[in-house]
Amino acid sequence: MTAEIILASASPRRRELLEQMGLAYLVRVAEVDESVLVSESPVDYVRRVAAKKSQQVWQSSDHRLPVLSADTSVVLDGMIMGKPKDQVDALTMLEALSGVTHQVLTAVSLRYGQHWQAMSISEVTFRLLSAQEISAYWATGEPVDKAGGYAIQGLGAMFVERCSGSYSGIVGLPLFETMSLLENVGVKVLKTA
Repeated sequence: MTAEIILASASPRRRELLEQMGLAYLVRVAEVDESVLVSESPVDYVRRVAAKKSQQVWQSSDHRLPVLSADTSVVLDGMIMGKPKDQVDALTMLEALSGVTHQVLTAVSLRYGQHWQAMSISEVTFRLLSAQEISAYWATGEPVDKAGGYAIQGLGAMFVERCSGSYSGIVGLPLFETMSLLENVGVKVLKTA
């Protein structure tokens, strides 16, 4: 199958979601500084980082295929929770998320001559978590490279009391928004005979 797009991400979850859509892709990982700028809002942050990823890969490509990237952040009370730096950081994040509702923001960026962006904002409510559950979850290894220290598509789903918005956006690539962007450049997700 001939590649239809370039995915500017190392995320296995984003690859799985593209495969779910039936899209053939190449992976070119973008290496960008993901530090939050002073007084940058969470929405501006995910939009900027997603755009930087697609721009970097677009600039180094031969411009024959569209470049798709995304960035996801967990946001609690206006504060961005990135990937945990270590066990203490993960435990602190999960304790903060316990029993409350937080947002998951995913910005999608597509470049193919022009630049298009879309945003998915979802809400996730965790049930109350015990310290023992949080420690046991850390021991599974799942929280290590996940925004907010959990994976809704994995064992972390056991903590989710409810969610609203885009499930695939919470995972890391909102399919509705992604499909809408791809249609701008003629990439069809549902092929017709």
